[in-house]
Amino acid sequence: MLRAALPSFPLLLTRRLLFYSLPSLLIFPSSNPIPNSSPSFSTSASMAPAAPVAKKVRHEMEMFGDVRVDDYYWLRDDSRSDPEILSHLKAENEHTALVMSDVKQFENQIYAEIRGRIKEDDISAPVRRWPYYYYKKTMAGKEYVQHCRRLITSDAPASVSDVMSIGPEAAEEHIILDENIKAQVHDYYSIGAFKVSPNNELVAYAEDTRGDEIYTVYVINVEDGNPIGEPLKGITSDIEWAGDQTLVYITMDEILRPDKVWLHRLGTDQSSDICLYHEKDDMFSLDLEASESKQYLFVGSESKNTRFIFYLDISKQENGLITLTPREYGIDTSASHRGNHFFIKRRSEKFYNSELVTCPLNNVTETKILLPHRENVKIQGFQLFNNHIAIYERENGLPRVIVHGLPPVGEAIGQLQGGRAIDFLDPTYAVDPEESEFSSNILRFSYSSMRTPPSVYDYDMTTGVSFLKKIEQVLGGFDASNYVTERKWAVAFDGTKIPISILYRKNAVKLDGSDPLLLYGYGSYEICIDPSFKASRLSLVDRGFIFAIAHIRGGGEMGRQWYENGKLLKKKNTFTDFITCAEYLIENKYCSKEKLCINGRSAGGLLIGAVLNMRPDLFKAAVAGVPFVDVVTTMLDPTIPLTTAEWEEWGDPRKEEFYFYMKSYSPVDNVKAQNYPNILVTAGLNDPRVMYSEPAKFVAKLREMKTDDNILLFKCELGAGHFSKSGRFEKLEEDAFTYAFILKALDMVPKAAL
Repeated sequence: MLRAALPSFPLLLTRRLLFYSLPSLLIFPSSNPIPNSSPSFSTSASMAPAAPVAKKVRHEMEMFGDVRVDDYYWLRDDSRSDPEILSHLKAENEHTALVMSDVKQFENQIYAEIRGRIKEDDISAPVRRWPYYYYKKTMAGKEYVQHCRRLITSDAPASVSDVMSIGPEAAEEHIILDENIKAQVHDYYSIGAFKVSPNNELVAYAEDTRGDEIYTVYVINVEDGNPIGEPLKGITSDIEWAGDQTLVYITMDEILRPDKVWLHRLGTDQSSDICLYHEKDDMFSLDLEASESKQYLFVGSESKNTRFIFYLDISKQENGLITLTPREYGIDTSASHRGNHFFIKRRSEKFYNSELVTCPLNNVTETKILLPHRENVKIQGFQLFNNHIAIYERENGLPRVIVHGLPPVGEAIGQLQGGRAIDFLDPTYAVDPEESEFSSNILRFSYSSMRTPPSVYDYDMTTGVSFLKKIEQVLGGFDASNYVTERKWAVAFDGTKIPISILYRKNAVKLDGSDPLLLYGYGSYEICIDPSFKASRLSLVDRGFIFAIAHIRGGGEMGRQWYENGKLLKKKNTFTDFITCAEYLIENKYCSKEKLCINGRSAGGLLIGAVLNMRPDLFKAAVAGVPFVDVVTTMLDPTIPLTTAEWEEWGDPRKEEFYFYMKSYSPVDNVKAQNYPNILVTAGLNDPRVMYSEPAKFVAKLREMKTDDNILLFKCELGAGHFSKSGRFEKLEEDAFTYAFILKALDMVPKAAL
């Protein structure tokens, strides 16, 4: 369901990530460091009201002669409607609110700070789809965006100021869809896809009103907003136009595995739609993407190790799906189209960092290497144009973009040589593709670093010149020159060097071991956690915090082998790498154990749970967001979403070797009688990726076993899913709550804010 911006970057649904009315409060401007003040309270749990105690109901699970006892198994309810369970979750939320009530004013202050940095009325960089510019617009005080367009009045590429011009020749703005209106009758509202038809007359959009990532697709007339036919129900957010009157979409099976791809003619009932392909292997899931040329659709069937592709010629839909790359275990492919050739990125055990090949449309088995495999350079994806190809690569843990010219369509294509690299200035940064015009020479990409706000550039592939089209404005006196970003390397037990990205404010830290530090980690699914910008983070950094990201094994930052060395029977490398990074930061005087806080979400929450069991002495506070912490029980249950598809990620515990290895690190199975730091755990009741019961059981067992008086809080969003609340300001409230918890745990709340 989750996919990156380009057809070349497919991603399966995974357990992961990888962003009100207020009282009058004193707001510290972000342009100045915020001084610390002495605390006026204790973080001891013995001073707090009694926490909810989950009842114990003995539940035994036996495998390979090993008996696991789960006294909190009863907390799982697939229907999410059991009154006793809901009552327990509400009691946990009430307890959390009560414990945090003494810093509520401070939390509101932080929220006001964070919101005060946002330019609330703004538009995105306009995307040119002739003859219109399309963009998203936010308004002051509104949680959601408007989807808009304007008629193009000039051939020159537009900037934000051009599109918003109110001069005599400016075209009138047309609001296609206002999410604020749609969201009025829902506690949760998210649009997962917004697709304009090729003739610019219709829009298909996918709507989720629960947070369970099961979408309903509506088709409307752009001009008047009137619906076209009945909505398509129970599908993923993968939708594409196949001409002006046809949609292709994907549905899921009973465990939410995308398994069928359908063709829908507008004006017909969904029950009469044509099933183009049914993936029956429960290790595989389907995804859908369009070529940049808009002449082909590609359906990928993907497991964690294998991906094969079908294509649909939009001009010859009667031919149905045709195999482009065969189903071969360990071969992973993604594709696009230009002229009379398909372009294919291909990975295997032999060329593990991928190679780029091409083949003629009329003979897909006749492949020719355009860019060979390289030991130290990973090809992440590519973007095609009439005259160019942009290759997104990673070397030494950093992303880069290389642009190559292509011969005219119809001429032979040789191996790509040289190419022009786009220069980036920060020592650590993030760069991602944006939608670009296939027929132009302009490549659009987004760039940010931990001190550089998100910026959209148009890069002229002919001249090699970049033009800044939009930079996110950060209010409150923000000045990037006040911040320092660094890249350091910790050395693991086996000699592996692990990159760490670091951010702090000049003159706000001492770098003598006395500074507070928040360390973030993920380390799964080959996902790269690049050091991008987050404005809300300044509320910690301006208070003298150092922020760091540990780029640990199991992620993809250092290439495919980096991922392979942090999964299956090597998964513990992920946890020990994180501990190594924490110890490096302490040894090099970035912080001390008494000032070190850690954070991770989803599979990163597994990381947090594992290292808390392994080295609780190393941390002062921990935040585990929607954490995947009941690894063995979940991976033994094929009725839970994602389980079957993820046996290639975590291992299949029905096999003895994997069972005992997974049990040795599964956080729920390894909670023990020992001291733990201050801990905040979150969940979403409608989460389809990590069931709310996993963090609920983890908290219940911690409460039973831990021997300290530190804070342990559990917060479950009862109307949301994996990504929590949907409104942009609601998400800021959650950041403020998390930061208030961390600062409370460190006794860093000023007396004046209490």
